Amino acid sequence: MSRLRAFVHLLRPHQWVKNAFVLVGLVFGHAYRDPAMIAAACAATGAFCLASGAVYAFNDARDAAQDRDHPEKRHRPVARGAVAPAEAGVLSAFAAAIALALAVWTGWKLAAIIAAYLVLSASYTLGLKRVPVLDVVVIAAGFMLRLLAGTVGIGIEPSNWLLACGFLLTLFLGFAKRRAEIGRLAEDAAQHRPVLGEYTAGFLDKAIAVCAAAMVAAYGAYTLAPDTALLHGTGRLILTLPWVLLGTLRYLYRLRFRGGGGDPAEELLRDPLLAASVAGWGATVLWLIG
Repeated sequence: MSRLRAFVHLLRPHQWVKNAFVLVGLVFGHAYRDPAMIAAACAATGAFCLASGAVYAFNDARDAAQDRDHPEKRHRPVARGAVAPAEAGVLSAFAAAIALALAVWTGWKLAAIIAAYLVLSASYTLGLKRVPVLDVVVIAAGFMLRLLAGTVGIGIEPSNWLLACGFLLTLFLGFAKRRAEIGRLAEDAAQHRPVLGEYTAGFLDKAIAVCAAAMVAAYGAYTLAPDTALLHGTGRLILTLPWVLLGTLRYLYRLRFRGGGGDPAEELLRDPLLAASVAGWGATVLWLIG
């Protein structure tokens, strides 16, 4: 059972909450009352969970030696010796194959998106993660593919505003994570993640501020756009903007004063006010467009 738990842990199911991005199109595309669309969106989410698990296993197999010196990553299955690198590679290939098979069953567009995600993620692991700025852009692109999977991949027309907001949000979170790593690891940061040696705290603070401001502005423009009001049957989505501002500022507060800025899912569990802002935003959106 301990071996089985180690293999499951290798796929990092606790990180699969990030794949909820796939379901955003279902809500904003008003397809949540269509059983066929719901089934397709769930299949797309499942495919992305398996694909992201494959990426995690591949990454851990490649970086096991480096992870052993990291204060947190050393507890990962391959780094601590519970799973051999070759076994992690086999699991990665198997999970990727199942993800592609599930995507093909749903449709060729979703299969193409899953394949693009796997190639992009492998490229990140093999070298792009060492290129400053591009490393964060690649991560953001992965989330963009999740949004596309839940829209184009299952036959829903995506909103350009929605894609822009999603991209800026993930850039914001990506740069914030780099800033948190520099603050937490201090002079050992570059040893644990080489690209951190190419960043400075000042640059990351500026990048975070630019992305946060652009994200809030883009979301505000989305709520006020005539096409948005026409699609959702309401011009009052601007009422959700205070929740977005609250969540953004609270996240920045945690980053600068509470040692936050790590995994977004963990941040939500640690900070009730941040979790309330996300829940309030979701509830208000559903109330206005439901």
